[in-house]
Amino acid sequence: MRRLAIWLALLVALSFAALAEEHAPKTEAHEDGQNVILWKWANFAILAAGLGFLIVKQAGPYFATRSVEIRKGIADAQKMRADAEANAAAMNAKLANLSLEVEAMRKSAKEEAAQEGVRIRQETERELAEIQAHSEQEISSALKAAQIELKKYSAQLAVNLARQKVRERMAPADQDALVQNFVADLSGKLDQQATP
Repeated sequence: MRRLAIWLALLVALSFAALAEEHAPKTEAHEDGQNVILWKWANFAILAAGLGFLIVKQAGPYFATRSVEIRKGIADAQKMRADAEANAAAMNAKLANLSLEVEAMRKSAKEEAAQEGVRIRQETERELAEIQAHSEQEISSALKAAQIELKKYSAQLAVNLARQKVRERMAPADQDALVQNFVADLSGKLDQQATP
């Protein structure tokens, strides 16, 4: 960059020198006219050579680096395009397989639901069998308890009825005879226990 500035400054200085000569007082008109034209062409040639040199010197590396950057950008863009196409192909494959996966999931869910239904049905049947067995045991127990209660009640009724009949049929003399027999049996038992 510094060289470019130096060359430009040199060219500008030469251009000013050429202009200064143009405006210089002319002593010999014809020679001076040809000299001016020669100086103008020389000035133009120097300016063109300097600009050409600067362009070649600076533009070459600039265009070379720019060309490398463009190639790199094209390569990156091609890589990005290939990646995008690969991603798109993968997405298309996933979308194509998506319906198959959904169908597989539905089938799996139906099978799981059927298995769960069978398990629940079996568990319900087992629980119903347990409840029925338990109910039969409770009914059997309640029936036995009712039968025992009925027997107790019947026995109580029979005893009460017998007591009532015995009271109605027993006279005071029969009561005295029973008491005496009871006392006699009691004394006999006491005597047996005392003589061992």
